[in-house]
Amino acid sequence: MKALTEQDIRTSFVNCSKGEAKRLPLPRDLDELRWDDLDFLGWRDLSAPGRSYIVTEHDGRTAGITLRFPSQQRGFLHRSMCSLCLTTHPGSGVSLMTARKTGQSGREGNSVGLYMCTDLACSLYVRGRKAVPSGARFKESLTVEEQIARTSANLSAFVAKLFG
Repeated sequence: MKALTEQDIRTSFVNCSKGEAKRLPLPRDLDELRWDDLDFLGWRDLSAPGRSYIVTEHDGRTAGITLRFPSQQRGFLHRSMCSLCLTTHPGSGVSLMTARKTGQSGREGNSVGLYMCTDLACSLYVRGRKAVPSGARFKESLTVEEQIARTSANLSAFVAKLFG
């Protein structure tokens, strides 16, 4: 992913108002990120449990998305799989993230959802740069590059549903 500035991020949001985008918190480590290791920028809002954000490339432009997820914790023995990167996590490591659709459909309350890593670190899990707490990724026959392409395609399909 190409490096983004605060202004790039704030002006990229497609499913919230300009005022909301201006007020949302950005990642604290924005200047320290290793952009080459990221397929998308994802972070949680530490001041608002149940809110997260993703910024990615879609149709040749940067698209920021506000996400909501339930803050309830699942039992530790329960395991779930992220639909983006196919990483399994115990407990609350995967959450159903929902995003309000764009345009009139979103104003009418329509949304789309996808099960994602709650910490939005899919790019790091796929590359082996972050370990899954109390678990492991499945051994795959795909190369890391193919897994990255699959993760990007899964995210692109999700983002496309926001505009539909």
